Amino acid sequence: MPHSPSGSARPEAQLPTGRLRGALEGGVAVFRAVPYAAPPVGDLRWRPAQPHPGWSGTRDATADGPSAPQMYAEGGDPVLGGHGSPPFDDDCLTLNVWTPAVDGAPRPVLVWIHGGGFVSGSGSLPGYSGETFARDGDLVVVSINYRIGPLGYLAPDDDDESRNPWLSDQIAALRWVNAHIAAFGGDPDRVTVAGQSGGALSTAALAGHPLTRGMVRRVILQSPPLGLDLPDPAAYRERTAAYLELAGAEDAAALRALPWQELIGAAGGLFARTMTWGYWPTPFLPVVDGTSLPTHPARALLDGAATDIDVMIGWTREEANFGFALDEGYADATREQVTDRIADTFGAEAAADVYAAYARTRPGSRPVDVLMDLITDELFRVPAVRLAEARAAAGRPVWAYQFDLPTPAHGGRLGAAHCLELPFVFDNFAQWEHAPFLAGLDPAVRDGLAYAMHRAWISFVRTGDPNHPDLPTWRPYDKEARTTMRFDAVVTALDDLAGASRLLHERARTSAQPSAPLI
Repeated sequence: MPHSPSGSARPEAQLPTGRLRGALEGGVAVFRAVPYAAPPVGDLRWRPAQPHPGWSGTRDATADGPSAPQMYAEGGDPVLGGHGSPPFDDDCLTLNVWTPAVDGAPRPVLVWIHGGGFVSGSGSLPGYSGETFARDGDLVVVSINYRIGPLGYLAPDDDDESRNPWLSDQIAALRWVNAHIAAFGGDPDRVTVAGQSGGALSTAALAGHPLTRGMVRRVILQSPPLGLDLPDPAAYRERTAAYLELAGAEDAAALRALPWQELIGAAGGLFARTMTWGYWPTPFLPVVDGTSLPTHPARALLDGAATDIDVMIGWTREEANFGFALDEGYADATREQVTDRIADTFGAEAAADVYAAYARTRPGSRPVDVLMDLITDELFRVPAVRLAEARAAAGRPVWAYQFDLPTPAHGGRLGAAHCLELPFVFDNFAQWEHAPFLAGLDPAVRDGLAYAMHRAWISFVRTGDPNHPDLPTWRPYDKEARTTMRFDAVVTALDDLAGASRLLHERARTSAQPSAPLI
């Protein structure tokens, strides 16, 4: 018999694959490390996710399972303080579920896909706990683990079936939700998929994928790097060959014989080989092959059945500060270096004028500040705005926002950096105490903004409209007003908030530079 969090017994859920026994945490029922696919080990490395065989008896679901193998450093980093911690293991295809009650009430469902530059992260990170959403919004929340780094993004077999293992995992997880979430009190017909950074790129890919049609009703795209130039299979073969050399393996069979620790070790070498000055390092990328990933995720929400999906999209004001503001290797960047980097996008003739345009927006700016604003626009802000513009032109408007609250951490150098909106969206700052980038925030400002954002997300998941009584009126983005919600100490709806960047980057489109975003 199902158990409610108000009862004394531990909650249980019955699935076709077996029975689960979870725990009560913070007033909600939680089921951890639930398998949604077979362990991708041995011959299943770099193969599409396969069905899980199930289990006998009642499976304990009270402890997190291993996260996907990834690089890890004791002490973390100066921004997030770390984005994934042991244990790690190949056998990582599990998910966590938070629900107000295991009953027959069909609640809206929120599926969270973590980001991490395609190389780090976990659905089990405390900051991604679904507890606040489940409790505050009467939602069923699912967070997933999936293959990342070399195990998720390489295809050493070099065939159509084995490309993009990460995406096969996420599709399998979404199918699991569609088939089983009713057993946890969720409604499979009201599923919102949300993600941040690489997880937002995944969200866009899932929303427009033919294998998930009808399984996604809404999406929330937080800082999607839609400006990434994703490779086709031919372009990615060189990177795979370089990785094989670094791993000391002749072929896919040799790689399958290596422990995951050696595979992750070789990933560090690929970072060094593929890094280019002035670009966000991305040694592992989705591959647009026309089959497993039919199109660039930047276009996935513009065609076919995906146009009927409700969309909320946003970015932080200074995304790129996350990766560059604290890097001493960029502190002494020269105007000439940055102008040369601008020329990659705008062409050599326009580069000096574009540099001047960026510099005018930040009086007293250094060359590295111009570079960070350029990268923010190229990867995040401008392609997000172009998606909003394209959807609006097709009569399918989106809800757009920009997160503007700067953090005083590190002397204010981070500004409103990539990832900073996450604890506000989840409204669970106690779970982010390890993160240096939250140091110094005024608690009253912090908590007030978190209240507004968290409830806007809940409202969108429940209704497709983020408005709620404690938020200024938020209109969808259209071609006339281009309304964008500005989340700062004072929350304000502004028209064409990103207009300067949008207009400036029209030059990149007309100059047809190869690195220009697709939308």
